[in-house]
Parts: sequence; structure tokens; C-alpha cells
Amino acid sequence: MAIPSAWRERIWTIPNAISVARLLLLPVALYWIVDEQYWAAGILIAVLGATDWVDGWIARRYDQGSELGKVLDPTADRLMLIAVAATLLLVGIVPWWFGVLVLLRELLIVIAVVILAGAGARRIDVQWAGKAGTLALMFAFPAFVFFDQTHGVLHVVCGLVAYGFAIAGLGLSYWAAWHYVPLARDALREGRSGRIQGERS
Repeated sequence: MAIPSAWRERIWTIPNAISVARLLLLPVALYWIVDEQYWAAGILIAVLGATDWVDGWIARRYDQGSELGKVLDPTADRLMLIAVAATLLLVGIVPWWFGVLVLLRELLIVIAVVILAGAGARRIDVQWAGKAGTLALMFAFPAFVFFDQTHGVLHVVCGLVAYGFAIAGLGLSYWAAWHYVPLARDALREGRSGRIQGERS
């Protein structure tokens, strides 16, 4: 069956293409970390983190938002945070507390999304604080990589940047996760209400 043209326009958008490119380049960044090509990995991770903001700006500025993008973008964020945090934690580049807290938060989010979807809740839109926290964490990762690879004044600067983004990112991420609780309740209630009405109609 042919896909309606309106649907195709909302699938083949620049923001969606950027999200797909981020997913395709993520394994490259992970390989470079494992292969100890840390500078290349750090630069690529920084670029991938920056494009997370770029695709959202393009979607808003040029009215290219889509239902696919609302799923694809946060999915790319989750995969990148989990994969990069785990890999950098394993090679000993990020502090253990930072890596563990990032992974714990992402694990809780994934479990909550699965449970809510199974219970029939409507989808919850990404909140500003969560998006800002994700962006800060994505800049903290390459900063820790550069912190590990530099010396002298640059080492100090990279350390300040890394820990600054790490603390800000974790604070915003956990603050957003806490505020998702009432949103999740509302989404579950609305999803169940819609399902019941559909069964009655």
C-alpha cells in the first residue's frame, strides 16, 4: 500500500534525518573509544550532542515536527547516553559515580516507558528540563575524554567544563525525572479513559 504524501513529508524531514545519522554514527564513536582513538571519539560525541539541539531547532523553526520525530529523537538520546556512558565507564574515563548515575536514570526511564506503554498510557512529550539535562550530559562526555587526554592549563579547563556539565546535567535530568511522575499518572489515566471510551463506542 502506498504511503500518503502527507505522511511521507513528515517522515522524510531534516530533523528525522539528523536523528538517524546520530544513530548510525554512534557505533563509530564507541569503536573509537574502545580502539583508544580518544580525540576522534570525543570530537564525534560532541558533534552528536550538538546535533541533538540542532534537530529540535530545525523542527521548531521550519515546522518540521512529526510524530516519528517525537519518538525517534528521544530514542536516539537514550541509546547514546546509555552506550557512551557504559563504554566510557568501562574504559575508566568518566568517574564511576557519574557513569552509574547516568545509567541508573536511563534505566529507570526505559522501565517506566515500557510499563506505561504496556498499561495503555498516552505518550508523554519530552520536557524542557529533561532535554536540557540530556544536552549537558552529552557535552560532559567529550569534556571528560579531553580531560583525560590533556595536561596543564587545558587539563584544568577541560576538568572544570566536564564536572560543570556533569553536575548540571545530572541535576536537570533527575529533576525532570521526578516531575515526570505526575505527568505519567495523567498519561495513564487519559490513556485508560480513551481506551474505555473506544470500547463503548
